[in-house]
Amino acid sequence: MENKSHALAAGIFVILVAALLAGLGLWLTRDKTDYRYFELSSKESVTGLQPQAAVRYKGVSVGKVTSIGFDPETSGNVRIRIAVNENAPISNTTFATLGYQGVTGLAHVQLDDADSPIEPIPPGEDGIPRLPLQSSQFSQIAEQIPNIMVQVNEATRKLNTLLGDENQKNFSTAIAQLGEAAGNVNVLVKRLDNTVATKLDPALATMPGLAKDAQQTLASLRTAGNSAASAANDIGKTVQGLTQDGGPVKEIATSAQSLAAAADRFGRVTLPRLNRAAEETGRAAYRLGRTADSISDNPQSLIYGNGTGSAGPGEPGFVAPAAAAATAK
Repeated sequence: MENKSHALAAGIFVILVAALLAGLGLWLTRDKTDYRYFELSSKESVTGLQPQAAVRYKGVSVGKVTSIGFDPETSGNVRIRIAVNENAPISNTTFATLGYQGVTGLAHVQLDDADSPIEPIPPGEDGIPRLPLQSSQFSQIAEQIPNIMVQVNEATRKLNTLLGDENQKNFSTAIAQLGEAAGNVNVLVKRLDNTVATKLDPALATMPGLAKDAQQTLASLRTAGNSAASAANDIGKTVQGLTQDGGPVKEIATSAQSLAAAADRFGRVTLPRLNRAAEETGRAAYRLGRTADSISDNPQSLIYGNGTGSAGPGEPGFVAPAAAAATAK
């Protein structure tokens, strides 16, 4: 009986100690921070993210992940609920991404601000506001891995084609031809050195004469150039003398202007006068012609004037003088 009482006391003591330790742990780990709750919805995998994972705002810890589950409003999406310190500057430009810590694979929620306001997301069925969750750099890299693998395979295929057996033979042939060309160049250089040293090359022997002829040709060309320059200078002086004030060109231009003025004056003054004189001469000639006709028809008009003369013998109306006197008596 006494052994059972000792065992009971020991058990009660252990239970009390365990309760005290649990209470101490709860007291030490108590969190008096006031939180605001937000939800995130993602169609991407959230591998490495666990409840109680840190929530950081620009690298500063401001909260924790409270729960992870499926989004009942969007089929196939994962819903992440986070608790954020009330003092964190969450605004209408804040968005969330998933960050990863080194090579451990553990993930956390990273909050940041965009340059401009983001269109708000309607709250969930619980009325908790939602923040936009954007793809992380790791997710973007993971999405590009298939394209990268395709490009790597294409580059590998082209490299294998480039390094094929036929191309390797061509490369070997090209290298051998380069070696032969280098040998031929070396032989040519040695021959050229020998030719220059012994001065046996006819072309080298004729070089001084060619150089002398070239110098003479250059001297002749220089003399011809000087003569052409002098002739051009003389022509310039002649042209300048012709075109200066009082020169022949100016005199010709002045004479031409005077001739044009005289022609204009002749056309405006003298020519109309000549036309009037010609008209008056024509009228005088016409009158002279009429006078000549009148004299031809009646010559006695020069003596008796323009009156009608007496009819002569043989003319109609002729009266003899004797008859005329008897009639008068």
